[in-house]
Amino acid sequence: MDREERLRVAVQKSGRLTDHSLDLMSRCGLKYSRGKDQLLCYGENMPLDVLLVRDDDIPDLVREDVCDLGIVGGNVVHEKRLGFMARGVEPLFEVLQPLDFGRCRLSIAVPDQFRYEGPASIDGLRIATTYPHTVADWLERTGIKAEVVTLSGAVEIAPRLGRADVICDLVSTGSTLQANHLREVEVVLQSQAMLIRTPVPLPQAKEDWLRRILLRIDGVQLVTESKYIMLHAPRAALPEIRRLLPGSEYPTIVPLEGTTEKVAVHAVCRENVFWETLESLKAAGASALLVLPVEKMLP
Repeated sequence: MDREERLRVAVQKSGRLTDHSLDLMSRCGLKYSRGKDQLLCYGENMPLDVLLVRDDDIPDLVREDVCDLGIVGGNVVHEKRLGFMARGVEPLFEVLQPLDFGRCRLSIAVPDQFRYEGPASIDGLRIATTYPHTVADWLERTGIKAEVVTLSGAVEIAPRLGRADVICDLVSTGSTLQANHLREVEVVLQSQAMLIRTPVPLPQAKEDWLRRILLRIDGVQLVTESKYIMLHAPRAALPEIRRLLPGSEYPTIVPLEGTTEKVAVHAVCRENVFWETLESLKAAGASALLVLPVEKMLP
């Protein structure tokens, strides 16, 4: 099968999205081979290959139809889109859907001793960032005039080096900021992984596989926090049992052999099932409670 018949997906080669992206492809059923230090994962059981590249390059590769799909952070998508628009270039890639991983935020952070009383506090200062277009857009929307200092990395040490007064950088846990005596004061952009696609129409065979992949991705995301609950309950307690089942709309009710007063209840719960939930169900009359993980689901 030649290149024209195989889907190609661009994925970050190293970073916070890499393992999650490859795991998503595996959970969608892809089995691939990858030699040491090779940047192409060849799909053995599906006409789909994964290209491992720099995250900043993914929107360009998809826009130029080198890759049909890309998995990239929303922060990169937003920055690239603004960059294209600033150059008068149409940002020709389509965001298909957000993915359930890679959540972070692009935030303004100031030195610990900095007195911050709102965005006006940084008026006239220097902001170091690797996201100049996003920061410039935020400054314009908030009516703040500040100098954007573009750095390629190590943004968090810019204030200590005298390169900038404050920074705007990605934050997930905040530990990097704390280690560099910085504190987060303003969220500029919320981000998570995104699936994007080429603007070029695909051949029918590719389009069919794309639909199948999207359906599988939906199924994978549905089961991320889902649990399958089985229990026995008195018929009289069913209204309360249904109310207590987290994220479940229509549980399955099955008669139990040898009794008309009790039934078996099976339900897929699309929320976390905590010990407190099980204790509440038991207090409502449930017994023989069993919670199982859900491996696959098609919506």
